[in-house]
Amino acid sequence: MENGAVYNETTEPQAKLPRRPFGCTLRHLRGWRLPVKSLQAILSLLAVICEEIVEDCIKCGGLYFFEFTSCSAFLLSLLILCVYCTKIYETFGEDKVQRVNFWAMAAIGGFFLLASVVLAVTNAGSAIEKTACAFGFFSSGAFLAEIIIEYFHSRKQQNVSGCSENPGTTQSATENQPLNKQS
Repeated sequence: MENGAVYNETTEPQAKLPRRPFGCTLRHLRGWRLPVKSLQAILSLLAVICEEIVEDCIKCGGLYFFEFTSCSAFLLSLLILCVYCTKIYETFGEDKVQRVNFWAMAAIGGFFLLASVVLAVTNAGSAIEKTACAFGFFSSGAFLAEIIIEYFHSRKQQNVSGCSENPGTTQSATENQPLNKQS
């Protein structure tokens, strides 16, 4: 008993967790989420690249705002993609990650749309500025599309899992009353 032989026969060895390459998994990015997240990162990166190629600007404020927004959007989309792919997802929990993702994507999409409008108004008319602006609109559309998809998906989940206030087996007070009161 001193060597623990009593417990060897009745206990099971702990199962080893499957090794993930670089600790990454796509388990939480099933269905529509992986293509949308990838599209967001790619489009925002293309907006950053096109913005960086611009050599001259007349009204540079719009270009600088677009630069800040597009770079922030790219980095934040990569960060959220990393959260979905690593153990951080399990650490925070699905509910918190979904909530942070929803509000972060709404903020990024809104700011990206605003920055694209500002760039469209203040650009000098060069082809590369117009291209950066187009990628900005496409990218903001991808961010806002995820919000719309997520909103309808969560509404659908609430309707499926939610219980009605008046289940079919019980009657409310108004259902017990006769239709025609006779005096």
